[in-house]
Amino acid sequence: MSTLGNSNFDDDSAADFLADFTDFPGEVALLEALAPAAEADGEYLEAEVAGPALAAAEIVAALAGQPFAHFPTDLLKQLKALNISDLEELQELATQAVTAVAQDSEPRAQAAASSTLNDWLNEQQELLKRLA
Repeated sequence: MSTLGNSNFDDDSAADFLADFTDFPGEVALLEALAPAAEADGEYLEAEVAGPALAAAEIVAALAGQPFAHFPTDLLKQLKALNISDLEELQELATQAVTAVAQDSEPRAQAAASSTLNDWLNEQQELLKRLA
């Protein structure tokens, strides 16, 4: 059962990624979460790929100084200690990943099934703005 809620950290796979990232934060973890979605080339993305990609994109937006309103304070503090080699590259990869997830993915299908697709799509558009 999904814990789908009001942020990109709220589904099960995103929450699992976030827990792992909190234990072992770093640029490699972000790249590993973003790349499969960014490189999907129009393929349908299962939650196991889409959830971590959205959560990682939220972290990249926070690293760029644009966290969402309810971003976890403890994680924000932890991000200040990260050494990121190329934030612009991460932002580009995150943008590609979010775009792919928004186009065709299990989280999108779940939002459509629960009649929250417009809200979900708006959330992704907001994330894309924060990544720019």
